[in-house]
Amino acid sequence: MSDQQHTLKGSATLKGVGLHTGEPVTLTLRPAPVGHGYKFQRTDLEGEPVIDADADLVISTARGTTLGKGDAVVNTTEHVLAALYAMGVDNCLIQISGPEIPIMDGSALPYVEAIESVGLEPQEAPRNWFVLKEPIYFETEEKGTEMLGVPTPGGEFRLTVMVDYNSPVLGTQHASMYRAEEFKTEIAPCRTFVFLRELEHLAKQGLIKGGDLSNAIVLEDREGTTQEQLKDLAKALGREYQEVEIRRNGVLNLTDLKYFNEPARHKLLDIIGDLALVGRPIKGHILAARPGHFGNTTFAKRIKEKIKEEEKDPIGH
Repeated sequence: MSDQQHTLKGSATLKGVGLHTGEPVTLTLRPAPVGHGYKFQRTDLEGEPVIDADADLVISTARGTTLGKGDAVVNTTEHVLAALYAMGVDNCLIQISGPEIPIMDGSALPYVEAIESVGLEPQEAPRNWFVLKEPIYFETEEKGTEMLGVPTPGGEFRLTVMVDYNSPVLGTQHASMYRAEEFKTEIAPCRTFVFLRELEHLAKQGLIKGGDLSNAIVLEDREGTTQEQLKDLAKALGREYQEVEIRRNGVLNLTDLKYFNEPARHKLLDIIGDLALVGRPIKGHILAARPGHFGNTTFAKRIKEKIKEEEKDPIGH
């Protein structure tokens, strides 16, 4: 990654539906000036309020990262932010016509392609890196999440992830990214995943109205799920029912895994999007065990605290 700030050369627009609301939404990525960072703008609300992509504005981490300021909220921010961060975009205004970022195919690839369609514009200012000089650690016992940031010898941004779902179909998986250049081909295409039991629960709550088997990997690890149960779920989601078979690896058959460890790679994608909320690109190696949005965004807040300490005392006295 270069040491200069970058924005987009032009605007790129995507249209899709929100995962939970099922409402159509238009998202436009726009160029922004030096030092702007990432900001979301709700163009459908009076006054078109702007919400900074800032870990301190996280108001919920249930099923995605939600930012809020006043009455304005934006849900499921992680995939678009991961794409901007990993593709080396420092400054971008993300305009959105509703409360939820479009889920697209459940991955970050549509956002990567949108960024590539307009290209990057170098800006006359250096990148404001945060360089990890000593380890930062965070754990949450109830979720079993552990996160550790350590310095890297060459000052790269690296990520290593371990997921463990204690499930017969999704055991321990690992994924890593040692260079930002790997993101586009190895990480961005990896889709979000959900267990069938979670889908049933969410559908009963009237959520995931925009969910279907094309924008998420659905996993079933219970024995004896019947076509009748799957029919009921399709109905609850307002979807046409198609015969669905559960494969040996627990994946429902309307899709197939792009990588054997696609779930772990998707968790890595989520971490990048949540760490974008630090507000500065990071040089360091982040290691995460059993991560989730709560752990990721809390870790981002820890890093922000560290930045404040260093700014107060730059020499480390």
